[in-house]
Amino acid sequence: MPVQDKIIPFDTVARWREALRTEGRRLVVTNGCFDILHAGHVIYLAAAKAQGDMLLVGLNSDRSVHELKGNGRPINTEGDRATVLAGLTAVDAVCVFNEVDALHLLETVRPDIYAKGGDYTVDTINQPERRLVESQGGKIVILPGVEGRSTTNVLSRITGQTE
Repeated sequence: MPVQDKIIPFDTVARWREALRTEGRRLVVTNGCFDILHAGHVIYLAAAKAQGDMLLVGLNSDRSVHELKGNGRPINTEGDRATVLAGLTAVDAVCVFNEVDALHLLETVRPDIYAKGGDYTVDTINQPERRLVESQGGKIVILPGVEGRSTTNVLSRITGQTE
């Protein structure tokens, strides 16, 4: 499948999800900024994909990344970030969303599994997201992070600052 075909507009993602449900496929959803893709992201996304049949990455829009991360972020545009993610074998689809949290995306796609990285626990993830996923019959999975691999770490090395 061409990389660009893996980028699904928000207004069509519900139909895409319904087709998966009809086929009996288990959908894993994760989300984030994925501003500067690094080895930690790639390992995490492969582990997320292994939790089900299909992996949808909810990608924060440029506006929401700026709200979350502050001035100077994102480094890469949402179009570039979506294309890079879509190019990964583990990623079946990417959908850009405008909100700071993933509630609307999760409500729309109703994942079977909601994967979050090891910097979270079930008690520290966004609790409205957790309650929504669980109320829809979905499961929360926390996947381990990769030590020393973070966007903050990469940016610190680029700017010559150390953590």
